[in-house]
Amino acid sequence: MTQPTTVRHADVSRPPPPGGQTAIPCWFLRGGTSRGPFFRAADLPADTTGRDAVLLGVMGSPDPRQIDGLGGAHPLTSKAGIVDRSARAGIDLEFLFCQLQPDSDLVDTTPNCGNMLAAVVPFAVESGLLTPSGDETTARVLTLNTGLTAEITIRTPLGPDGRRFVAYGGDARIDGVPGTAAPVTINFLDTAGSVCASLLPTGQVRDRVEVAGVGPVDVTCIDNGQPLVIVAAADLGRTGYETAAELNTDAELKARVEDLRLTCGKLMGLGDVTAKNYPKMTLVAPPAHGGTLSTRSFIPRVCHESIGVLAAVTAATACVLEGSVAHAIAGVQAAPDTDVTVSVEHPSGEFSVALGLDPDDPQRVTKSALLRTARLIMAGGAMVPNKEQR
Repeated sequence: MTQPTTVRHADVSRPPPPGGQTAIPCWFLRGGTSRGPFFRAADLPADTTGRDAVLLGVMGSPDPRQIDGLGGAHPLTSKAGIVDRSARAGIDLEFLFCQLQPDSDLVDTTPNCGNMLAAVVPFAVESGLLTPSGDETTARVLTLNTGLTAEITIRTPLGPDGRRFVAYGGDARIDGVPGTAAPVTINFLDTAGSVCASLLPTGQVRDRVEVAGVGPVDVTCIDNGQPLVIVAAADLGRTGYETAAELNTDAELKARVEDLRLTCGKLMGLGDVTAKNYPKMTLVAPPAHGGTLSTRSFIPRVCHESIGVLAAVTAATACVLEGSVAHAIAGVQAAPDTDVTVSVEHPSGEFSVALGLDPDDPQRVTKSALLRTARLIMAGGAMVPNKEQR
């Protein structure tokens, strides 16, 4: 049996202030293909300005290397989570996702992050916010950023001491993360229109948009958990099979993608998105490795080494919408009264998303489920210079 590695919340206390710093209880976790510090809401300043100052101090932003903090000098490793118990009916936990950037002093709490979401329930058990209920523990989590709700299940076996613990060891494997781990099952309950007004914010599955240096291109603007603009890579003069490194050094393509993003942001009712992390841009091509669709996702100006959880859900949804750019390339065929699994290929492998379709309206996705993994990396006190508390 897997032995418990849980650090009990009672053991994580505020150490004495070292060298003019304040120690804040912190658990550092990997969730899916992202990682970052997690905090209990009560341990952070209640006001937004004070909270953001603490997060910037912990992560070491703004600095491209984030050398003075826990950040990993990349958007995927410059994230944080804040969790609290919920008093809302039918909700167990409330999660606030915080996106930071290495070279920015802004803390963005408008987008979702399905990868960090995978670490919320393990964190809640580790930090004492949630008591395990059996060999598996399921909690309903509300993401405060966009109102998204998900049921998340983790393994919590009984340890030799008679107490249940979070099991991190297992046979589940996700592309983009080495080795195997215990599964984290996420069932999204209602993701359509997470940031935009609806699943299809322009009112149609396909729009034609003018791109500087290219001309008119077809796009699908969609939001089923993450606002995405889906465009055929070939329409932008690329194959869609380039590596993330190749795309990140392709200045011409990135300029075209950003021009398209700014235009589509307005079409999607998001206004001027210059300073926003959404919509994400997803280049698609026919599958190269037996999946449903090949993707290259920009977040929004850096090509993702894989693909975000909710971006994968949204791209998979586009595959089953007849007339969309993704559907035309993927050619998904599914009976309206059955579930369909969409395999979304990305630079690091593939991401399978199980979709349920409305039998009365095959253009409507009723549920989406997927598997992630998570791991506790560190538990202790995050040291914040006292000036960050001002």
